[in-house]
Order: sequence, then structure tokens, then C-alpha cells
Amino acid sequence: MELEAARRAVLAAVRGTRAADLPRLLHWMRNTNDFDELVVTNNDVVLKNIAEDLRNRLPMEAMFNSEHQAVQKIHQHPLPMIHVDAFLYDDDFVDSLCEEGKMSRNYCTECGSYKTASLEFISHSFSLMELKFLYHHVLPDLTGKVVVDVGSRLGAVLFAGYLYSSASQLYGVEMNADFCQLQEMMVTKYQFIDRIKVVHADICTQASLLQKADVVVMNNVFEYFLDRQEQARAWEFVACNVTKRGSLLVTVPSLTESLSKVQTDIQLGQWVEEMQLNYDVYVEKDVDREALVQIHLYKIL
Repeated sequence: MELEAARRAVLAAVRGTRAADLPRLLHWMRNTNDFDELVVTNNDVVLKNIAEDLRNRLPMEAMFNSEHQAVQKIHQHPLPMIHVDAFLYDDDFVDSLCEEGKMSRNYCTECGSYKTASLEFISHSFSLMELKFLYHHVLPDLTGKVVVDVGSRLGAVLFAGYLYSSASQLYGVEMNADFCQLQEMMVTKYQFIDRIKVVHADICTQASLLQKADVVVMNNVFEYFLDRQEQARAWEFVACNVTKRGSLLVTVPSLTESLSKVQTDIQLGQWVEEMQLNYDVYVEKDVDREALVQIHLYKIL
């Protein structure tokens, strides 16, 4: 049903209500939460539409040739690994691609034999499920808050934050010009411009932005894009500038795991306190709990 027809139908239903019941009906319409499910479902549809738009503008691996370091690191991994962007391709979509022969979950350990092993998938984006977990169960009410996504890539955290939260401003800091252009296209097309701003920059030039942030999100942000020395420098910069007391830091993987791979002077116990999360809020059988437990929340001390 088109919008105008739906509007007329609703008005006809209201006008057809008995006069004695009309005040109660109008009160219910003003105060009910019964429509929330419809709104949430619509937000899911918008995100899926954005993902489809992005898929149509990207190669299947969702990586640009301009990402030299990331491509090289994936190729150098000791076991075969492919990049599958979780925002663009959920498990059902991957299954359909495998059935069509466009993708495989396995590789042959000995060419010509039946010995196969599972390919390792890596994603630099949150899936739709992870985004909903982030904004509905990890983060508090964000009304009036500033969110900064470090390495915003396709903009999934920004778009979900616009739809699923009341954050006043969502900043995506991305140093790859190709991805910035894609994000800007989506921001314009879906009319997110009033609350989303994409910053084409190295995060190490954005001290003032980090200092004013109420929430900072970092998903697999440095390891595949910087060498060890650059990673250490970037983490030191983040630790020196994400210092607003009580602000929140979301990371994948944990800070302990990320910092174990580089040499820094960061003292986690003096910088952050990890907050416990409930990873069992979803009871659905198809929920990827293994992905959820990679999400960590910290409060800045």
C-alpha cells in the first residue's frame, strides 16, 4: 500500500471509531510502543538497502587496490584467508554465493586430493546483528552524544548509529579516499547529512575530535593497515587523546589482544576499565555468539 493510501486508511479507521472510544484511541496512538517494531524493522530494511547499494559499487572482496598494505597482509597470512565484509554479506548471502560457485568456504590442502580445510574469513565491518547488539545492548542512550568511528570504511557504524541511536553527531575518520567517497554517496542518498560527517584523515591528526568524543569505536582498525611501528604510534595517540572521563571505547578485538602485538607504554589499568557485557541477549539459534564476544566495551578513567 502506498503512503497516501495508507494515510487515508488510518484516518478512515479513526473517523469510524465510536465517539465514546475516540479519546482513548487517540491517547493510545500518542503513547503506545506498539509501533516500535515496525520502526525497527524499517531501519533494518534501510541498512540492507545501503548494503546492497555498496555491493553494487564494490568488487566481491570489498577491497580497493589502494589498500596495498591490507591486501599484502592477507596474502601473507600463514593460512588461506579471504576478506568477506560482514556488513555486505551475511551468512545466508555467503551460502548463496557458495551454491552459485562464486565463493568457497574451503580450500584444498593438497591439490587434486579430497583433503580440504576451512578458509579463514576476516571482516573490517560489523554485521547487521553486531550493529544492533552494539546500539541496543552495548551502548547506553546516546542522546546528545558524539560518536567517532576510527577507520569508518564503508560507514556501517555511522549509518546504524543514525538509525538505531539518538547520537547528536557521528564522525567517521577514514584515511582511504575511495571509502570516504562511498560513505559520502550513501550519506547524501539516504539524507544522513544532518548528523553524519565523514573525515578523510589519518586518526593521528584528529586529536581534538577524539578528545570531545563520548564514544569511540575501533573495529579491527590498525593491524591490517599499518606496520607494527605505525600501529604502536597510532595506539599511543589514541590513548593520549581518548581521555574524557566516563567516555566509552568499543574495540574489536580486545585492547589486551591488540596491544599484545605491538610495543607501547600504554598502561591499560590507568586508562580504562572494561565493562561486562551480556552476550546472551539473543536467544535465536542463528546468532553468531562467537562474533559478539569479540566486541569489548571500556570506560575511560
